[in-house]
Formats: sequence, C-alpha cells, structure tokens
Amino acid sequence: MTREGFDRFCRSLTGTTNVIQWGNASVWKVGGKIFAICSHWGPGEQQKISFKCSDLSYTLLSEQEGIAPAPYLARAKWVQLQKKRAMTDKDIKAYVEEAHRIVAAKLTKKVRKELGL
Repeated sequence: MTREGFDRFCRSLTGTTNVIQWGNASVWKVGGKIFAICSHWGPGEQQKISFKCSDLSYTLLSEQEGIAPAPYLARAKWVQLQKKRAMTDKDIKAYVEEAHRIVAAKLTKKVRKELGL
C-alpha cells in the first residue's frame, strides 16, 4: 500500500484527523488518539505502516515474517509492517479499520457522539 493509499483510506474513516510529525510521518488520529502511522525512517528506507491491535492480533502478527512489534509503541500492542509485502492492502485496511475501532471505543461517550461514532 502506498502512503497516498494509506492516507486516502484513513481519511475515509469516521472522525479522523491527520498530522505530519516525527520526521514526515503521516499520523492518523481519532478523537486526538493515534490509531495508525505511515513513516519513513532514515535515508533510502522504505515506508513502514504501524497500527494498534487487539491483544490476540498483536501476538499473532508479531510472529509473522516482515511484521514486528512497533518501536516505542509495542507496550501498547502496536505492530509495524517492516516489509512491503508483509500484508496485502486488503488486510492492511482491515487491521487499520480495527485499530480505529479499538481507539475510538476508548473515547468518552461525549467525544464519540461529537465525532459521529
């Protein structure tokens, strides 16, 4: 999945906002809480997509080739796709949508209502 495709998909989810931070990373939030990131680290590095997971998904995905616990975010059950073909675009979308749902569910009822969730 390209960064443009990643951004387009995240933008389509309800109540999302995007900021560029941490060295040009595309950081997606819902209710001010991060649920997915697309970044490049270092010269010539490929893009890496990171997202929040359920406990079970974190355990299973962390064991797959090309996917690792996300740096700095693993304690919160985040994974990072470290190889371009680690996951299909369809699966990336499904996991990012689930990340959005997990993070949105932790927002207050008032914020969820304001965001239309």
